[in-house]
Amino acid sequence: MAKEPARILVVGGGYVGMYTALRLQRKLRRGEATVIVIDPEPYMTYQPFLPEAAAGSISPRHVVVPLRRTLDKCQVVIGEVRSIDHAKRAAAISTLATHEEGTGAVQIRYDELILAPGSVSRTLPVPGLAEYGIGFKTVEEAIGLRNHVLEQMDIASSTRDPAVRDAALTFVFVGGGYAGVEALAELEDMARYAARYYHNLEPEDLRFVLVEATGRILPEVGEEMGSYALRELRGRNIDVRLDTRLDSCADRVAVLSDGSRFPTRTLVWTAGVKAHPVLAATDLPLNGRGRLKCTAALTVDGVEHAWGAGDAAAVPDLTSDDSDAVCAPNAQHAVRQAKALADNVLASLRDKPLKEYRHKYVGSVASLGLHKGVAHVYGRKLKGYPAWFMHRAYHLSRIPTFNRKARVLAEWTLTGLFKREIVSLGSLENPRAEFELAADTGRHPEAS
Repeated sequence: MAKEPARILVVGGGYVGMYTALRLQRKLRRGEATVIVIDPEPYMTYQPFLPEAAAGSISPRHVVVPLRRTLDKCQVVIGEVRSIDHAKRAAAISTLATHEEGTGAVQIRYDELILAPGSVSRTLPVPGLAEYGIGFKTVEEAIGLRNHVLEQMDIASSTRDPAVRDAALTFVFVGGGYAGVEALAELEDMARYAARYYHNLEPEDLRFVLVEATGRILPEVGEEMGSYALRELRGRNIDVRLDTRLDSCADRVAVLSDGSRFPTRTLVWTAGVKAHPVLAATDLPLNGRGRLKCTAALTVDGVEHAWGAGDAAAVPDLTSDDSDAVCAPNAQHAVRQAKALADNVLASLRDKPLKEYRHKYVGSVASLGLHKGVAHVYGRKLKGYPAWFMHRAYHLSRIPTFNRKARVLAEWTLTGLFKREIVSLGSLENPRAEFELAADTGRHPEAS
């Protein structure tokens, strides 16, 4: 009697989820298994390119990889996992269809579970943060922030109120890691460039503030390169506050722990991430930080037919001298863990031994704006243009599919030949506003 194909449920379509499913669809034999990928979005976001998308160097659609086209041999379900009962091998899923039908979540059965939902922004109970803070983890947030920054410059250019002007031209970023530094550096570069096209704004009128709770920025690139990045930012008249916390941003006033107050209409929060909350709605073991307890073979500790990797998983770091060390939640580990995870799932289906994940961290690259960067890779330290070039070359090699690589490279080439785009398309965030206004008032949209 023929064996029924195994049902492999992949929760999450990010780095781990997409790369694991991609490798499985290439390696699985015909009829061996069915792969089901569930994610709220129909695409994977290549997050290292978000700062360049925000600055206008890359089109937003080229920062994302469509799941249905890439995973053409998998079943892609656009929806959210509400809960998982692994004892019964069942997951409760809600989709747009279940919302329209009003039927509630539907149950999906599986034989093997791969949990890779990633992480979400880690917020703190700072007064005003929920009302005025802007995140920087999705392509929508990146483009929304770009539009917002340009709109603030429009406000500053057209107001006669000095207080409104100063608040509009003050941009506060909280978090001195990759996301915060790269987002600030790219947007500062873009905004000061855009200022030349405003008759009453000067690049020096813009104020950028970076708030970091520890004593250094970009710890991933090492102390020496982190110090260089700090000098580079301060040399561009960016106010970097180390060992400083955001105490409040109520009433659009950023109050820092050192007593400083900055009236601002822009507060970008990039102060860390936490494991996806769906993990708490499972019957699987979690550690003290809410991440999946996993083995070095990427199985969930003490649980059969359950696997985890990426930001959501606490995977032992076998290359560390510390026996309690776990792999850092970064893209470098996620991509490599996905390959090992897919191979181990295949080995499990074929009753072969599993291999442990072991990968030494090779270093980091970071962009500090156009033609500026820092890098610490394989023990070599680079700064300025060489580091920026390495940053682009590395991430171009890592973004999935030849289609995306070609599109990104073409856009970089055009950006090098022509001037930056400084158009704000904020109306895209509410595309029906103009029609609703016309319907309510009789005003014709073309009259605008």
